[in-house]
Amino acid sequence: MKKIIAEYIAWLFLVVCTIYFFLTTSCTKETDYLTDTATLTFSADTLKFDTVFTTMGSTVRSVKVYNPNSQPVRIDAVTLAHGSASRFRLNVDGDTALVARNIEILAHDSIFIFARVNVNPNSASSPFLIEDSIVFSIGNARQHLPLTAYGRNAVYHYPDHVIRDAAGNSYPYSIIDCSESWTSAMPHVVFGYAVVDEGFTLNMEPGTEVYFGTDAVLWVYDGGTLNIRGSADEPVLLTSIRHDGHYAYLPGQWGYVWLSSGSRDNTVNHAIVRNGYIGFLVDTVVNANPTLDLRNTVVENMSLAGIYGQGAHIVGDNLLVTNCQTATLALMLGGRYVFSNSTFANYWSYSVRRSPQLVLNNWYESADGAIQLRALRHADFYNCIVYGSATDEIVFDFAEGGTAAFSFANCLLKTQQSLPQSVISNCLFNQDPLFADRSAADYHLKAASPARGKGNAAYLKQQTDLDNRIRSNPPSIGAYEYFDSSEK
Repeated sequence: MKKIIAEYIAWLFLVVCTIYFFLTTSCTKETDYLTDTATLTFSADTLKFDTVFTTMGSTVRSVKVYNPNSQPVRIDAVTLAHGSASRFRLNVDGDTALVARNIEILAHDSIFIFARVNVNPNSASSPFLIEDSIVFSIGNARQHLPLTAYGRNAVYHYPDHVIRDAAGNSYPYSIIDCSESWTSAMPHVVFGYAVVDEGFTLNMEPGTEVYFGTDAVLWVYDGGTLNIRGSADEPVLLTSIRHDGHYAYLPGQWGYVWLSSGSRDNTVNHAIVRNGYIGFLVDTVVNANPTLDLRNTVVENMSLAGIYGQGAHIVGDNLLVTNCQTATLALMLGGRYVFSNSTFANYWSYSVRRSPQLVLNNWYESADGAIQLRALRHADFYNCIVYGSATDEIVFDFAEGGTAAFSFANCLLKTQQSLPQSVISNCLFNQDPLFADRSAADYHLKAASPARGKGNAAYLKQQTDLDNRIRSNPPSIGAYEYFDSSEK
């Protein structure tokens, strides 16, 4: 009986407290609200949107509205200065009406406003500014919070076909019209698989920008060719659609550039490839020429690998490959590879990286579990840095009895393995290259870098480094020549 009485008293106390709470908090008198003298503050001076492609809409941005006063505020109306003609739309603390009315904010409290923007296509080839403002009306007082966004027209590549593999997986794709080069006049936006078909060549001119949706792939099919010909001043950019805030350097936002088995004579010069799953996925070569000739290119922020070769023939020079979850350079299933004057630097920080960044492999396991050998005919590195946060940044994954030919000359390597003298020449081991600022992904060399002046000029394929500066003689190891910061 005592237990029942105690429970009843506890219940009654809870009811009384609840009633008191509502009576004291919800019955605010009209005289308690600030009116014309109320001033709101905001978490941003201007609510800014990153570049928005026409017809695509935008991501949602938010701003916090504070009531710094010691009395509650009732906002009579929150609306857009351009009204229904505005390209922006608001969600005011859950209210999506064109005009949100009687929005209350308690003393020293806040609310969220969410905004998005849609941009109509027009004839502009350059980004164009879209402006409006959020208007807060309290009595006779008005406050404005500016809204800005840059709109861009684009060429869109939407899938209009579907192919299915033996397992029933479907791949939506479109065939690229290669009759005209892609240029800087208009960015290209890719969804699904955009395919360079057999017998066609896709040319990308200096300044071309290509933006990829989630899992999107540029697929160079059997018999097709990709020719990226950027310049030092106007590199070609391949990146994710989203690049606002932390998305600017977020890996894994799109798929990869796939140079499939049978594609031929692919060349990439002066490109920046970032924020995908794999930078370049390169399959088996079909002729004596390299599957991929890659020069003066940055590959960064990949959620698997920067360059992934599968029995391929790749030639690379003046490359920076960095910030990849597994490997900057995975040379699998044998093949032929030559890399010179390049920096492979991996300080991946988004999660734990468990593997070395340079992988050399000469085998695979078939469906029946048998080991199939694939000859690594040569993997040669000249004037290259292979360094990062792992204890050992190189793994040799070789099957017994298979061909595995590789060499390093005038390289700076991080490895705990003892390499045969027959495969190394004038190399430095486990010496910090002293990058300028690796936390900011700046892989230029400091004056005290052991890589400074330790390269061999005989291995230079061009006299300029990745910054298009003339290299010294002897040159520095890596993609960047050392130069004094005071030099012009």
